[in-house]
Amino acid sequence: MKIEKIHLDDMKRCYCASHMIINGKPYALLASEDPQTCCYAYSGEGFRNRETVWDDRGGCMSIIQIPGKEDEFLAVNEFYLKVSPSQAKLVHGKRNPDGTWTVKDFLSLPFLHRFDIYNVNGVNYLICATIALDKFNKEDWSRPGQIYVARLTDDFSQPVELEKIADGMFRNHGCSRAMHNGKICGYFGSDQGVVRVTPPYDGRWHVEKIFDGHVGEIAFGDLDGDGVDEMMTIEPFHGDTIKIYRLVNGKYEEVFKYDNPIDFAHSLVFDTLAGKKTFLAGIRRVDAELFAVQYVDGKYEVTVIDKGFGPSNLDVIHAKDADYIVAANHTGNEAALYRITD
Repeated sequence: MKIEKIHLDDMKRCYCASHMIINGKPYALLASEDPQTCCYAYSGEGFRNRETVWDDRGGCMSIIQIPGKEDEFLAVNEFYLKVSPSQAKLVHGKRNPDGTWTVKDFLSLPFLHRFDIYNVNGVNYLICATIALDKFNKEDWSRPGQIYVARLTDDFSQPVELEKIADGMFRNHGCSRAMHNGKICGYFGSDQGVVRVTPPYDGRWHVEKIFDGHVGEIAFGDLDGDGVDEMMTIEPFHGDTIKIYRLVNGKYEEVFKYDNPIDFAHSLVFDTLAGKKTFLAGIRRVDAELFAVQYVDGKYEVTVIDKGFGPSNLDVIHAKDADYIVAANHTGNEAALYRITD
């Protein structure tokens, strides 16, 4: 891989990395977790055109483009581990024709950390994961997180009614979208292991535990090309171990472990880079590296893409000229892209 780093902005506590496709053009979105801070959208040649999505809020954990809506998204705002009662909420955002953005509150949910939107048979379903029910202080993990779901409509002026489908998930932090048996699904990691959540293709939600252990983050993809997805994990919550597991006779067996010293591993993504299936991982301390794992000639091959900047979250954009890693470089207080070509 040929790697070119693009520094977009200095951004204190840059946390969320995402993207949208608007009128066929990619926009990289990066946002801070600090209160009263910014979210910017970058587009155009070299992603040098910057638009302010917001600059008066913070605590952004996730941004998801709404399926079927070219210029609209939902995002988590005001998530702060140190603040109780929690101010966490979903907001609805829209890019206007003049290049400005409008953001409005949509749904309050204490300690909402991660969410996604699944489109099933033309219907958009919201799934929300809270990291805890409540907290006495930042280090209090005595009350577990939950998973909630709802059916979305096109009217975001009114909040939806949430249904709780899973409970008892302490440090409910990991969240990853994938496919299973040809159907979109979500995987959620906590101190209780990994559960797979399948939206209501048959009229009801399904929750199935697939792995035991303390799992802080997860990603799924068929790295070795055998037709079965591998699972990459960070263990435990904000952990010091990154592994890849392969499904053998219905059970996950470890096939790879990252050897470098790790502290505060935080982000995992599966995608393709320059046509090659790739796991990406971001670590916030020690070497604070961003690295890729690919399967080459029967072996797991590691490529360190950058050091010292500590990505908190990652995303991938497939553009016409190259693939781009969107990196919220939390340790380096930086919003960045990495341009990848063969």
